[in-house]
Amino acid sequence: MSSYTPPSALRALVLSLLLAASAAQAAPPTTFGTVIGSGLLCRDETSNRFYYDYMVKFFGPPYKREGGAWWFRTQDARLWGAEIVEVIVSDDSWPMVFVGAVVESTPEKLEEAIIAQDGLRYAKIDSSRYPVREAKPGSRIVYADRRAKIYCAKFKPLPPALR
Repeated sequence: MSSYTPPSALRALVLSLLLAASAAQAAPPTTFGTVIGSGLLCRDETSNRFYYDYMVKFFGPPYKREGGAWWFRTQDARLWGAEIVEVIVSDDSWPMVFVGAVVESTPEKLEEAIIAQDGLRYAKIDSSRYPVREAKPGSRIVYADRRAKIYCAKFKPLPPALR
């Protein structure tokens, strides 16, 4: 009696998909607030490769690539007491690098929570019905339909040969 054994490449692919699926279902790492939270507040160097690798490691592969960014679902992730629905990391198609998050909160409530926890204050930089809020380090809070989106965007650094 013989049994079929799939080729090793197929086994490796299946194993990697299972590992990615389990990573996506795992609880957020304890470093989420330090790494992603600090990035969103522009308190750290913004490197899309770093954030991309971090998100893949702890949340699995992005579920879509759209608008110049990789989109990651972040089940059970929280920052400043609010649920983080998605994290967005720039791809290399834009002149800026950024990390952002869609938050299950309004911009007003998110701003209040950040002030209460971190002391970082935001100023409304326009007088529209849905004003953009910006903190001195560069972090911005904007409306994303009925939710808030917070992000940090910076121009790409020059390559070492041009510095």
